[in-house]
Amino acid sequence: MNKLNRIVKKSLIKYSVGIILLYITVCSIACSEKMVDPMAASLSLTEEQSYTAADATAAFNAFNTYYYNPTAKLYYSNTDQDDIGAIWTQAIYWDIAMHRYIRTGDEVDLSLVHDIYQGGYDQYDGYNWENTTEWFIYDDIMWWVIALARAYELTENPVYLEKSISGFARVWRDSYDPVDGGMYWSFDHTGKNACINYPTVIAAMRLYHITGEVDYLDKAKDIYAWSKENLFNNSNGQVADHKIGDNPPGYEDYTYNQGTCIGAAVMLYQATDSSAYLDDAVKAADYTKNEMSDASGILPAEGDWNEQGVLKSIFAHYIHLLIEEADQDQYRAWIYDNINSAWRNRDTARGIMHRDYTAPCPTGVVQSYESSSGVAFMQLFDPLTE
Repeated sequence: MNKLNRIVKKSLIKYSVGIILLYITVCSIACSEKMVDPMAASLSLTEEQSYTAADATAAFNAFNTYYYNPTAKLYYSNTDQDDIGAIWTQAIYWDIAMHRYIRTGDEVDLSLVHDIYQGGYDQYDGYNWENTTEWFIYDDIMWWVIALARAYELTENPVYLEKSISGFARVWRDSYDPVDGGMYWSFDHTGKNACINYPTVIAAMRLYHITGEVDYLDKAKDIYAWSKENLFNNSNGQVADHKIGDNPPGYEDYTYNQGTCIGAAVMLYQATDSSAYLDDAVKAADYTKNEMSDASGILPAEGDWNEQGVLKSIFAHYIHLLIEEADQDQYRAWIYDNINSAWRNRDTARGIMHRDYTAPCPTGVVQSYESSSGVAFMQLFDPLTE
């Protein structure tokens, strides 16, 4: 969505809020106190309640103050700063840094993007995808493949593209099941999880967009079709976590699985203009909003002292794609409510947020996983107030 369209949308929001406030005022005089205005209930967001661009910057800076290791050029796992976070989460943090640079265009932020690549290079054997000590499940590689492709799109550094292409090829070679279809999650081929299948579609679509090679598009369609048949509840948009052998799909609700399904569907919709893909993305978003969120629409507090705290950071990217690039604006107020709730409940002394958007951030040790998603949302979504 271009800047002009965003300005128009912001103006419409301002106008709508004004009309609703007027309507509420009239009803408070003419109607019973027990009457509820359905229009007011549908829009809980106002510019006065919304975070600002300065807040988005403060959130990113606080995250880096408490979690970024400038020597390792990667992120700590928690505020104690006693160890580096999990290998796959570093790719997600790299995404957040790229979102930040896209938002600001600042050369300092671009330098951070390059630095994090170098940190991963030094820590993970130069992105040697054949090293089975550093890499032990396929989705760990694929998160980096996606981030490397994005980094190339952002910087046009050919090294980033080469690493993305080689990583994709390595995973496809050993993870793809040519007999029954789909991508195995682990090196021992124990199951086919959503966290490798939908990201494979996303990575293939990124590389198709960059290279124009139709083989990537064909692979994306193939894996998406398998995933829809085996991991997607077409009646309600729920995404299963895994499919093991001939067993029924294992339906466990995770925001990153909903998010990568949305992202894969939107990217295929953009490439093919097939509305069936967009329909799937909308179903998956509706399920996340209506079934996984609480009564106030706040996303679940995943990650009780584990890496699942980073899941909403992934969801943030792909719900943004659905709203901004597929023009599904019906989710915007819901997402802003989540961002504002996370920011209001930050640890005001440190400026960091928490995985549970409904409660104050703990003042003790907090994981980078838990703090990451609010930062991701704030870099992706333009504040209502400038």
